[in-house]
Amino acid sequence: MNERRPRIGITGSAGTGKTRLATTLSNVLNLPVRAERMRERLAAGFDPHSLSRDGHRRMLAGDADDLALDLARDRDGLITDRTPLDMAAFWLANGFGVDDPLATEALLARAVCAMADYDLVVLLPWGEHPITADGIRSANPWMHLHFQTVVEGLCQRYVSPARLLTITGKAPTAMVAALVKERVS
Repeated sequence: MNERRPRIGITGSAGTGKTRLATTLSNVLNLPVRAERMRERLAAGFDPHSLSRDGHRRMLAGDADDLALDLARDRDGLITDRTPLDMAAFWLANGFGVDDPLATEALLARAVCAMADYDLVVLLPWGEHPITADGIRSANPWMHLHFQTVVEGLCQRYVSPARLLTITGKAPTAMVAALVKERVS
């Protein structure tokens, strides 16, 4: 009988090494990676500064829903570079919770429901890699720390401890990959 392959979510602020870890895990566990949607958009020439506040809200809600659908559809294992809780953290860190509490409650409920489809969520520590000013992401580390504290709080509240692997310190990617492999094997 074939054992179901794991679904792993990688979360943390910009510069934590999510993409590097997802790629490493993909090679170690032979699982496909669902790349971060914003990274794909930026590579295609998208200018995030062109979004209105309402456009930004719609994009985050859509990205959270897309991730949830991917998890529901893909039962044969995958790794996601970001999770639905990341989208909820972006939503909250950008103040949308204050703007529209009902939409916030709905988005968070959908994100939390989708998180149940992960076998493991890996929360990487803030400040692993420096963020350089690239004209897209803020190089301000305190903005990233703000996001990190929100996503950490959401993970601690809505992901069971048995499915949450919190990495502390500056752990090499190979070491984290070994920890993940041990947890999902």
